[in-house]
Amino acid sequence: MIPVIVLHDVADAIPMARALVAGGIRMLEVTLRTKQALACIEAIARHVPEAIVGAGTVRKRADALAASMAGARFAASPGYTQALGQACRDVSLALLPGVATGGEIMYAMEDGFTELKFFPATQAGGVAILKAWNGPFLEARFCPTGGVTLQNAAEFLALPNVVCVGGSWIVSHEVLALRDWERVTQLARECQLLKNQP
Repeated sequence: MIPVIVLHDVADAIPMARALVAGGIRMLEVTLRTKQALACIEAIARHVPEAIVGAGTVRKRADALAASMAGARFAASPGYTQALGQACRDVSLALLPGVATGGEIMYAMEDGFTELKFFPATQAGGVAILKAWNGPFLEARFCPTGGVTLQNAAEFLALPNVVCVGGSWIVSHEVLALRDWERVTQLARECQLLKNQP
């Protein structure tokens, strides 16, 4: 499980990250959708070393460079371009490129990417299309994100070509507004139970 996190206040970054780690989730995607996102990534990278913090919504070279400078250890993008792939390679930033079609998968795989973000997952075909892709794209492994919830995550995780899922329900706007870090830890622990579901 990779939580997709939108942070508006740097003060929330460290306690939020610690709450996720306490619940067993170490891989955190902080999206570059707010003015404070890079500062939040930097705070987590510096003060919560047991977390693996990455930048989400990385769309161009400048995003990749800024994320790397802030201490991000990976980038996730809603799509893929060769320029973005090269930018991430230039700064040794692992990239999870976004794909939604067979052609986009082929394009990313031609550049050496086999771990891919399937986005927006439910809107682009969900479990059914992932099952169909398992034939022609045996080497590809996916992280479905977009419309994934605690209720449907196990269905995605049961597929042989899915290695993890991404979702925003663990660190929702409502939870952040309340600064309910105990709830974040509880939701993270619930996600660990998904591993054991058939």
